[in-house]
Amino acid sequence: MTQARVHLPWLASGDTFPPVNSAWEIDSVAPGLLCAGGDLSVSTLRAAYQDGIFPWFSAGQPILWWSPAPRMVLEVGNFKLSSSLKKTLKKFVNDPDCEIRIDSAFARVIQTCASCPRPGAHGTWIVPDMVKAYVELHHAGLAHSIETWAKGELVGGLYCVAIGQAVFGESMFYRQPDASKIALAALVSLCRHHHISQIDCQQNTAHLASLGAHEIPRPEFIERIQALRQRPAIDWVFKSLYWQYLFAPNTDSA
Repeated sequence: MTQARVHLPWLASGDTFPPVNSAWEIDSVAPGLLCAGGDLSVSTLRAAYQDGIFPWFSAGQPILWWSPAPRMVLEVGNFKLSSSLKKTLKKFVNDPDCEIRIDSAFARVIQTCASCPRPGAHGTWIVPDMVKAYVELHHAGLAHSIETWAKGELVGGLYCVAIGQAVFGESMFYRQPDASKIALAALVSLCRHHHISQIDCQQNTAHLASLGAHEIPRPEFIERIQALRQRPAIDWVFKSLYWQYLFAPNTDSA
């Protein structure tokens, strides 16, 4: 029997997104796919993220918009700091040649995320149009880079989107072992300081699960970000005292 064709809405620039509960189901060929088309302007990306939608497509494809169910999130109070990572992190913190910077090299971070090879992956979804769009989103104050620096060199980092206090992780890279995990640990520390409860991880991966991320139902995720996005934006500055949130019991996430 031929499977019935699933309708995929096509957006023109400026169109509103369809309801997230209309995304393709788990048994479809592309679970979580919501619609295609539209544009990658700052206003469109903001509208997407604040409703739990994100773009993800490869070279030669139209813009594809997604809202997976369930949704992978890292609740910052559940971040798993393994004994080996804790040792590495303490060494990093106590080394005067090592530091965390925020937003000092956003374009370099996203470009490196795009160019770094990943096991089992062919090509990248961070295509040039995506790089350009997220650099513009960064200039609008809605995208940020968390950077790991050693001896004046950028050795790892990640970038994320933030709408109010709703934080959406995007991609990370490393040039030295654990450099991307150190950047994530810094983001977790920053979130704990500002009482931000979670970081969106979008899709389920074994790597994210090993760091404490887990899946939640999409309606619960949407409810959470609708509350978080209405809170005032935080000061995206990292201070060394924030590391205390990783080396002591966490009582600050909410």
